[in-house]
Amino acid sequence: MEIGMVGLGRMGAGMTRRLLGGGHRVVATDLSAEAVAAAASAGAVGAASLQELVTKLAARPRVVWLMVPAGAPTEQAIGELGGLLERGDIVIDGGNSNYHDSMRRGEQLAARGIEFVDCGVSGGIWGLQEGFCLMAGGSREAYAHIEPALRTLAPPDGYAHVGPSGAGHFVKMVHNGVEYGLMAAYAEGFNLLRHAGAGLAERPADAETAPLAHPERYRYELDTAAIAELWRRGSVVASWLLDLAAAALRDSPELDGFAGRVSDSGEGRWTSIAAIETGAPAPVLTTALFARFASRGEDDFANRLLSALRAEFGGHAEKPA
Repeated sequence: MEIGMVGLGRMGAGMTRRLLGGGHRVVATDLSAEAVAAAASAGAVGAASLQELVTKLAARPRVVWLMVPAGAPTEQAIGELGGLLERGDIVIDGGNSNYHDSMRRGEQLAARGIEFVDCGVSGGIWGLQEGFCLMAGGSREAYAHIEPALRTLAPPDGYAHVGPSGAGHFVKMVHNGVEYGLMAAYAEGFNLLRHAGAGLAERPADAETAPLAHPERYRYELDTAAIAELWRRGSVVASWLLDLAAAALRDSPELDGFAGRVSDSGEGRWTSIAAIETGAPAPVLTTALFARFASRGEDDFANRLLSALRAEFGGHAEKPA
C-alpha cells in the first residue's frame, strides 16, 4: 500500500525503512532536510512539507502516519492535515499522545469525514530489526484498510485493533506505565546486588550513622554483569528489558556516562491519574514514576527540609557527602 510518513526521528525513520522493505510506497517528510534525504536514499519519496506530501500520495484513500512529538507538534500537524485531506482519508497518530487528545482529535476529523487511528507504537530503536508492537484505536473500517502496513511493521501477531478512538493510546499509556515499573524493579534489584558488599567497607561509628548489625552477612563482591547474563537464561525474570540491562552492564559495569537522571515523557503520569480516577490501585507504577522525579533532583528541597527539621528538633548536624 501507499503511506505518508511525517516525522523521521529514531522511530519514524525505522518504520519508514521497514515499510519500504515490505514493498510499500512511502512519501516522507520531516523538519530536517537531512532526514528526508536519508529516507529518499532508502527508497522513499521525499517531501518538503505536509502539503507536498499529500499531493504526492496517489492512492485513495490517502493514509498519513504521524510520528512527531506529542502535544503542540501533533496538534499542529493534525490541524493542517484536516485542511489538506478529503473525506475518507486516514490520519494515524503513532506518537505518545494523551488518549484524551486522541478522542477529541478523532471527533474533530470525523466531522470532516476523515478517519483517525490512534496507534501506540512500542519497539524503540530495535523495531526496524525486530518489528514494532502496534496498538490501534479507531474504526474497524480504517483499521482494515491500514492492516497491510501494520502487518509489515509488526512481528507476527504483534498488532491489534484494541477499540475506538483513544483506546490505542490508552493501551500504550498503560504499557509505558508497566514499563516504568519493570525498569524500576530491575534497577532496584541490581542496586541491591551492588550493596551486597556493604560489610566489607568501613562504616562511621557515630550517632548519625545507623550501624550495619551483621556485616558478616554482606561480604559478597558480586559481578552484576555476569548475574544479568545468568538471569537471561531460564529465569522467570527473563525479558527483553533484562537483555538490554545485561548489554548495558556488559559494555560498562559501572555504567559510566550515565548521571542517573531519568526522564518521563508523560505516559507514566497519565497512567497514575487514570488509576486514581478509576479506583484501580497501581502503587508500583506510581512509585516508579515518583522515583524518576527524584532521580532528577525534584526532591532536593524536601530532603533539605528533612535535614533542617533534624537540626531543629535534635541538633543533628548534616554529615558531609
